Amino acid sequence: MISVAVGSFKPTFFYGPWQCNQRFMDHCTAQCAKEGYKLMGCIWLADLKLDWQGAAAKAGGRRAFFHCCCSYPELTKGENEAKRKLWENGRKKFREDWSQKFGPWPMADGKSWPGHHIRDLLHGGHPTDPENILPASPDTHDLFNKAYPACYAGAPPWNTVGPNLPYLDY
Repeated sequence: MISVAVGSFKPTFFYGPWQCNQRFMDHCTAQCAKEGYKLMGCIWLADLKLDWQGAAAKAGGRRAFFHCCCSYPELTKGENEAKRKLWENGRKKFREDWSQKFGPWPMADGKSWPGHHIRDLLHGGHPTDPENILPASPDTHDLFNKAYPACYAGAPPWNTVGPNLPYLDY
């Protein structure tokens, strides 16, 4: 539980990767078209569930993290390395800022979890935008990184619609 001025909340992450539901796929189709690109696929990476409790009430909500694999061009090796350097230089401050909102940055075996760039750096993702990064366990981060090439290639399962909610929440 994290205390805030008007109560406290408990953040819980549920991690995929999962196929995007119809609503997310439709959003991605429109987003890619608006930017002048073709939709290749969509990956639902995670959900953040927030349970809030105040003095007289309880509430909650969810935020989905998904990525639209549009036909973005890949950056050159030098451009990608420059973005990676910006992330490496800003990573510590990013994690400190994140920890103030959601509690300590997750760790395993004494090492910080990787920060996963939702829109990957190779395809133009911003290296330090808080809306573009989420913590992912090393194993989950590896799954994400293995899924992205297939998504950008328009390959199954990322090019087809999945269930509305692909996990159970007890």
